[in-house]
Amino acid sequence: MLLTENQFKQTFATPMRLLPLEAEPPFNFWPYFEEISPTDFAGHEFSGDVTYVYEHPSGEFQHVLVNSEDKNIFLAIILNLPSRHVVGHHILNFNALYGVG
Repeated sequence: MLLTENQFKQTFATPMRLLPLEAEPPFNFWPYFEEISPTDFAGHEFSGDVTYVYEHPSGEFQHVLVNSEDKNIFLAIILNLPSRHVVGHHILNFNALYGVG
């Protein structure tokens, strides 16, 4: 499910903790990624590579940032850790959010 900005923000709190790259995913979320409609990608190509994973301070959510072909644009896949399911996904465009790029 493509999350709105509000829905995404409900899974975010500070400070989000950056997990080490070698950390194992809590469950296999890749079948979810493979089923996402390309229309949800807003014209971006996502490689399936992950460089950043952030965990909510409560330990309830993880944000898995799938790299795109475009600098500073990621597909965030939101995992609910206690229930072991994918909440949804959201495009993070740091170029637009923070004027970088």
